[in-house]
Amino acid sequence: MTTTLMARIDGKRDDLIQLTQDLIRIPTLNPPGENYQAICDFLDKRLSAHGFETQLIRAFGTPGDCEKYPRWNIIARRDGKHAGDCVHFNSHTDVVEVGAGWTFDPFGGDIADGKIYGRGACDMKGGLAASIIAAEAFIEEHQEFHGAIEISGTADEESGGYGGVAYLAEHGFFSPEKVQHVIIPEPLNKDRICLGHRGGWWAEIETKGEIAHGSMPFLGDCAVRHMGAVIHEFEDKLFPAMALRRTDMPVVPEGAKQSTMNINSIHGGQKEQDDDFTGLPAHCVPDSCRIVIDRRFLVEEPLEQVRGEVKGLLEGLRESRPDFEYELTELNAVLPSMTDKTAPVVETVAQAIQDVMGKAPEYVASPGTYDQKHIDRIGKLKNCIAYGPGILELAHKPDEYIGINDMIDSAKVMGASLETLLLPNKN
Repeated sequence: MTTTLMARIDGKRDDLIQLTQDLIRIPTLNPPGENYQAICDFLDKRLSAHGFETQLIRAFGTPGDCEKYPRWNIIARRDGKHAGDCVHFNSHTDVVEVGAGWTFDPFGGDIADGKIYGRGACDMKGGLAASIIAAEAFIEEHQEFHGAIEISGTADEESGGYGGVAYLAEHGFFSPEKVQHVIIPEPLNKDRICLGHRGGWWAEIETKGEIAHGSMPFLGDCAVRHMGAVIHEFEDKLFPAMALRRTDMPVVPEGAKQSTMNINSIHGGQKEQDDDFTGLPAHCVPDSCRIVIDRRFLVEEPLEQVRGEVKGLLEGLRESRPDFEYELTELNAVLPSMTDKTAPVVETVAQAIQDVMGKAPEYVASPGTYDQKHIDRIGKLKNCIAYGPGILELAHKPDEYIGINDMIDSAKVMGASLETLLLPNKN
């Protein structure tokens, strides 16, 4: 990395802090998908002022898109003086619910002990800010660069990315003819390169019963008890079986090297009332109970096996448990994705980490999916990684934060990567 670019990025420290705070202070909560246009307008103003041509693109008809919560995305492009490759930095702009346990204002962007706090600070507005600073510093330093730089802010990654990167990939924005290198600044730690992710399978299971008076449950059929039997089968058979499976993928943290499943939600019986309801519940046997499961699977596990073992347990209960009836609905399925360590973007970022931090990178895979899945499967673009500042374990937690020095270091890695990929004398 040129020392002048490194110094230029160091000189933008205050700008990087302010930019990160400004992004955090736009509460882009998903669900339902709030303030997507506001953050795109903010990025449009920022990037247009630095010579980028911008497009705001609404993902019409995608899950959640409506007039109240439109799915807006932005793609900004700065062409160099000469022909060459396009390097694309993709960041999602949505953040998850706040949750309880915060000691900082979730949307305040407060600074303490060299860290910026807020929902989305780590996942992944800090990474978005770092990529913008890196690109702006590179353009200022190397005005005769080759190729192009793109920066995107996309919607809905936290709920699958279908209103963001998937929609853009379907419309050709990530085709290998248009974009050659993609870096997604997800928070995998500043000295790691994330090559891909595990697979995911999401499904809803509903057990059926028969409503009756709660004082005479023998006249009905309790769907919640049937769901209890389902969960018992999971605990007795599925969870122990998953714990024995291990992957050769470099998944972090250690617990994610095995197959896992989370029960996202459970509901049975009467609808929950509003907080201001002061009455008492009616006395009814529940005739329906639903759970949503989140099954993360390994590259060594075929998707049909993942589906089949859940279906098999449910069918076993149908045969063995009186009056057991169920409905299984698949909500989504994502296959594992992995980029080869010899891919150009991997080797470039690896050398940049060595140059900036004086150490070889760790190669990892993510426990959860992220938008690489759409760039890979829909865009057919394999030269894609996740690299960005932030500690993975802080994502979605209370008092989420991003280290300021980590953002500076990651911006330098991104800048060094641009020098290698877009300055011909560096290749």
